[in-house]
Amino acid sequence: MLKKRDLHDVPALFDLMIDPEVYPYVRDKADTTDEYYFITKQTIEAEEHGKLISRTILDEWGHPIGTINLFDIKENKGFLATWLGRPFFGKGYNKVAKEAFFEELFFQLDIEGIFMKIRHSNLRSLKAALKLPYVVKANELYPEVHHWINEDKQIYDLYMISKEQYLFHYYGGQHSEEEVLEA
Repeated sequence: MLKKRDLHDVPALFDLMIDPEVYPYVRDKADTTDEYYFITKQTIEAEEHGKLISRTILDEWGHPIGTINLFDIKENKGFLATWLGRPFFGKGYNKVAKEAFFEELFFQLDIEGIFMKIRHSNLRSLKAALKLPYVVKANELYPEVHHWINEDKQIYDLYMISKEQYLFHYYGGQHSEEEVLEA
C-alpha cells in the first residue's frame, strides 16, 4: 500500500497530480515532468536528512496513485499532506494509506503528533479527517501553531492526531475485536 518515494514513479504520479481537481491541493507542485523529477529527488534527499517523511501510495496492483507525507518535522511533530489521483477518489485508499502511514510514524519512527491544516473551503479533506476517530480540532490546543499557519489571514483550521490518542484507538480497537472473538 505504501513505499518509499522512488524516481521511477514520477511519470505516473505527475499525470495524476496535474488534474485540475488535484493540483490545487498538492503541496509540492510541478508544471512539467522534469520539474517533478527534481522535486521528488529533493524530497528523497530531505527524508535522508530527517526533515520529512514521504511515501508513495499504491493501489492493490502496486501502481502509484498518490503520496502521503509528514512535512516540517519539529520536536517529533509534523504536518500531514496527502493527495490521491482523481480516479481513486472515494474508493477508500485515503483511509487505508493514512492508517498504514500512522502505524509507521507512531510505531517505527518515534513521531509524537501529526498536524493537519485544512482550508475552510476544502470539504474533501475535512470529511476525510473527520472520519478518523482519533482526530481533534486543535486551533485552541496549539494556538501558536494555528497562528503560524494563518499568518496572512484565517483560511485554515488546525487538526491533530497525538500518538497517545492514536494508540488508545489502535489498542482499544484490537482489544474489543479480541473480546468479540472470545464471546
